[in-house]
Amino acid sequence: MAEKYNKLFNEFPPVSTQQWMDKVTADLKGADFNRRLVWKTNEGIDVQPFYREEDLEKLDYLNSLPGEFPFVRGNKKIGNDWLVRQSIQVKDLAEANKKALTYLMKGVNSLAFVFDGSELTVTDLSVLLKDISLDAVEVNFVGCCSRKVSEAFTEFVKQGGWDPKSIRASVEYDPFGKFALTGKFTKGLDHINQNAGKMIQNTAELTKFKTLAVNGKNFGNAGSSIVQELAYSLAQGAEYLTVLTEQGLTIDSVAKKMKFNLSISANYFLEIAKLRAARLLWAQIVKAYKPECECSCKMTIHSETGSWNKTVYDPYVNALRTQTEAMSASLGGVDSMTILPLNAIFEDSTEFSDRIARNQQLLLKEESNFDKIADPGAGSYYIEELTASIADQAWKLFLEVQEKGGFMAALREGFIQAEIKKMAAKRDMNIATRRENLLGTNQFPNFNEKLDQEINPAVFAPLDLTSEEAEIETLKPYRGAQAFEALRYKTDVYARTSKRPLAFMLTMGNLNMRKARAQFACNFFAVAGFDVLDNNGFETVEEGWAAAQKADAQIVVICSSDDEYAELAPAAFEAIDGKAIFVVAGAPASTDELKAKGIANFINVKSNLLQELKAYQSTLGI
Repeated sequence: MAEKYNKLFNEFPPVSTQQWMDKVTADLKGADFNRRLVWKTNEGIDVQPFYREEDLEKLDYLNSLPGEFPFVRGNKKIGNDWLVRQSIQVKDLAEANKKALTYLMKGVNSLAFVFDGSELTVTDLSVLLKDISLDAVEVNFVGCCSRKVSEAFTEFVKQGGWDPKSIRASVEYDPFGKFALTGKFTKGLDHINQNAGKMIQNTAELTKFKTLAVNGKNFGNAGSSIVQELAYSLAQGAEYLTVLTEQGLTIDSVAKKMKFNLSISANYFLEIAKLRAARLLWAQIVKAYKPECECSCKMTIHSETGSWNKTVYDPYVNALRTQTEAMSASLGGVDSMTILPLNAIFEDSTEFSDRIARNQQLLLKEESNFDKIADPGAGSYYIEELTASIADQAWKLFLEVQEKGGFMAALREGFIQAEIKKMAAKRDMNIATRRENLLGTNQFPNFNEKLDQEINPAVFAPLDLTSEEAEIETLKPYRGAQAFEALRYKTDVYARTSKRPLAFMLTMGNLNMRKARAQFACNFFAVAGFDVLDNNGFETVEEGWAAAQKADAQIVVICSSDDEYAELAPAAFEAIDGKAIFVVAGAPASTDELKAKGIANFINVKSNLLQELKAYQSTLGI
């Protein structure tokens, strides 16, 4: 049989990389290879159009198996199972318990109880966790007084007769992460370090109880790149290791109590690679502290679909975004995952949106079998190369933070905030110019969608948790769509008492060009919430202008070919005579000549969409 296969493959002579490159170069017909085919990511990685087996020769971690150091291939030796987590906002303990039991009956095996700074007693826990089998379900406590809760939970487990080694749970004690958001320690750094140490010691019997969190998702949700989120998360985690081991705790006791909460972005393959690179680098960091057991080098990762790319308009697209993000996280080997409901960014989730979010993970498990194969991306030249590239870039940035004295020193210096702001500004510009698309928001909006209900203005603004006594510039998580959403909502509010602006397509001449440019212009103005009216074509400028007047259009967009604009645009401009805003769709060679005749408005693929739409709103008095 082997002989037969060898003969089969021998019929196809090997093709060298140089032969591939020669073929690609010939097909490019003189075009620049790097400009046309190499994708330059925000992470500083040049993604090639193809990869070969030889690209893997330099990777020294490929000989490890799943469950083996450095855990790049996952923490589990067999399978790829993860915990399906869903969050519950706790306002009433009994109601939260009722909701939790409902979720558990519908496929969830990890619960996150989200509080608003509350303290919990053993009595409270007996209500909240009533009838929940702690040996079969992970419970997580978010936004509460972590030390009090960890002590109460430890006592609750003892009183309930549970085996402490079987209990999976966590509190999100992340003082350094909170400092990045608020800029102030309420009780001082020494108190925090001692608090963290006592929590680790007091919960030592609960070996699977994570008491220390690294909320790397805050970096991702503030607009960082994948490399930045990973590097700063590692730096934060390393700072916890250093501080707590210097207090006398063992590296094994500290590392095993840590959990990394990372966001998942829309970069499908890069996110798979990020998670693999994260485990690889964290294993090396922990190993440098000389743990007694290599098992201490395992990185526990909880992934949550990021909020940065989620939208208020066309919210059902959020479900498409979170589905591919969940695929990335599962293939990357996370330990648990939360999918944010499609409406979570602008209102309380509903029974429907919770159900969809829950079932998105169950779909991956029960219908797609994503939980069956350990490290399914292994051996892919592309994913392995991306893993190595992200690890390399993140390690360089991690070392840069360490050279500044570590995470807290870099935060106090403002280095981390400045680098994230720089990246966020770049991404904002990419969205404004549509180099980065948010479907339904800055590209292909739903023309018929209108927001009639009142929206809290905070939905369109960054989350600012800065303390009045802040010692640093803080991180402010926001969404890339916010500026466009505020723009469109402004039009929606205006249209409640005034006529909604109408952009009329004055289509003439070359059929293909006028149709393409009309489609482009319709999308362009619909992004701002303007009504748009496309047309099949007009024989004369006068006919088109008459139709525009009949439609009561405030904006008239001439859509034709570059050659025809030289004659048609001035004629249309003259016919309209300032009675509507006149716009030319495209960037014709005659632009300068047209400008000399008084035509000022041009829209094309290089336009700053956000800036120009704001200007049109202003001109229209919105």
